[in-house]
Amino acid sequence: MSEAKDRPRMPHPYETLPEHSFWRTAVADRDPLEISGLWSPRYPIKRRTRIVTAGSCFAQHFAKALVARRYRWLDFEPGPAGLTADQRRDYHYGTFSFRTGNIYTPRMLRQWLTWALTDAKPPEEAWEKDGRYYDPFRPGVEPGGFVSVKELLISRSETLTAIAAAVRGAQVFVFTMGLTEAWHDKATGVEYAVCPGTVAGQFDAHRHGFVNHGFGALMDDMTSALRLLFRANRGLKVLLTVSPVPLTATASGQHVLTATSHSKSLLRAVASELVAAQVRVDYFPSYEIITHPAYRGRFFAPNLRSVLPEGVDHVMTQFFRDQAAAFGGDTVATPPRTSLPPTPVSPTEEAPEPELTEAEELRCEEELLAAFAPDQRDV
Repeated sequence: MSEAKDRPRMPHPYETLPEHSFWRTAVADRDPLEISGLWSPRYPIKRRTRIVTAGSCFAQHFAKALVARRYRWLDFEPGPAGLTADQRRDYHYGTFSFRTGNIYTPRMLRQWLTWALTDAKPPEEAWEKDGRYYDPFRPGVEPGGFVSVKELLISRSETLTAIAAAVRGAQVFVFTMGLTEAWHDKATGVEYAVCPGTVAGQFDAHRHGFVNHGFGALMDDMTSALRLLFRANRGLKVLLTVSPVPLTATASGQHVLTATSHSKSLLRAVASELVAAQVRVDYFPSYEIITHPAYRGRFFAPNLRSVLPEGVDHVMTQFFRDQAAAFGGDTVATPPRTSLPPTPVSPTEEAPEPELTEAEELRCEEELLAAFAPDQRDV
């Protein structure tokens, strides 16, 4: 008994934790804009790091913020010379590092990478509307549609070539996961960017089916996508994010609010599991920064869906601050806003001057679903 009394008391684990481990000191006692240290990056991302981006709508913000701060975001499908800034945006040039349009789900990412990096061929499917043709896997990239199926397939082939070049030429691949809900061909399992019949084509209940991917399917698709990426580029790192943008609409039968929570929770859990399992994968918490109650909704527009420019700026400030804290260097300041759109960077060019428009509209196929809301049907 005397030995036990004389033995120095061992502190329990909570007595030695840093302040960021406690809600009061890390969150409640701070102004929301002073909450820091949310990310401990695994690898450095410098100005000369070759970065490519893909994913859902919020990934567009991420790419523009990198360009505006003179980081080396690469565009492997810059499009024909002579296009105006508005034409480039309308035709989805410079939106992502290749002209896929939005890639909403892990299944869609796996699909594109399989077509681009293996011998597998995409189906020669096209949607028709008013005598024009739309790509079911990126229906929004060609306003007004293609003049022929042949032109559509040639354009898709160019995008697949660009994807392969981007994967092999990048050092960091940033992918923003956005949705778990999708529409697919029941017979082949091939997944579409949007529900057939919304943008173009015809919906066929016998052929087309709704799917809401569960955790297992999401993990399988992301694991397969990562395997494809790493086989093509052994030095590649992957940075995952989850889009903070709520669903425009849900076909799940749930209320859209709970459907959003379900979808984002699954994607966030998948991201954590992949970071734990894959040393070359990291996760940046843009989702938490925008959506967490600690920030009191201050980064959302009045529609409670669109992310304000101030929100994007704060997300990117945290990104560069945490990089500087982990690997040294100065935090990159928010660039001044201008009335000009960002200029894409080709793989061989130097980073451009910062150009970022404040009110630029995102090009998202999912946004078109809002037109089918009940208050719009009788207009």
